[in-house]
Amino acid sequence: MKRNVSSELMGDVVEEQLELTLAELCRACRLPAESVIEFVEYGVIEPRGREPAEWRFHGVSVRRVRRAIRLQHDLGVNVPGAALAVELLEELDQLRARLERLDV
Repeated sequence: MKRNVSSELMGDVVEEQLELTLAELCRACRLPAESVIEFVEYGVIEPRGREPAEWRFHGVSVRRVRRAIRLQHDLGVNVPGAALAVELLEELDQLRARLERLDV
């Protein structure tokens, strides 16, 4: 079954345009700030800004954090392992989308 690529692209554009503060990201992911800061330290997400009070996150950060949380909960993966797995899963998603665009 083919996915609707245009709606996926639209979702990606919205996520890239959306900016969240640390507090907003914490609420969206239902996490304490300490957990989000740990995800930043291990590269799961990358904020703009120098200090937590100034940090701004792209909307895609919500998806990355939620994915990392699922990996921790379901598989018992630690934060460094979740960071690596999130990167690999996103790379896989990108490759699949590229193949779909090529209609292979």
